[in-house]
Amino acid sequence: MSPAPRSRAERRRDTEHRLTHDIDVWVATASADGVPYLVPLSFDWDGEALLVATPADSPTGRNLASGRIVRLALGGTRDVSMIEGEAEVLEIDALPRERGDRFVARTGFDPRAPATPYRWFRISPRRVQAWREADELAGRELMRDGRWLL
Repeated sequence: MSPAPRSRAERRRDTEHRLTHDIDVWVATASADGVPYLVPLSFDWDGEALLVATPADSPTGRNLASGRIVRLALGGTRDVSMIEGEAEVLEIDALPRERGDRFVARTGFDPRAPATPYRWFRISPRRVQAWREADELAGRELMRDGRWLL
């Protein structure tokens, strides 16, 4: 038996907990001609945006740099937080050292070290939805146009 549907406030708390404590997120992008691409990436959340890093010449890196639109998924299929956002592209040496160090401490990966050229992508959420099952589809929208609804 499933638990009772959560309120929007509970869903927001759960989503913020995931953003603060999870380390990996599914990242969905599309090429200019609409070819979809989905990969898991490590991230750091600073309370306003997610920071990810990926090789500049990877499909995800190219898609984020050209399209700037991204869809993210945290959690499993029966308890998911979906985030639609806009990506800001930052060259690997453009990020303040302490911000990069925070990413490394959280994820255990330093994209500044590999020989492959990486870029940072700062993803600002524009829309957030969260639900567990069909009984939580109503009221699943938590953020619209970059503003929390509650």
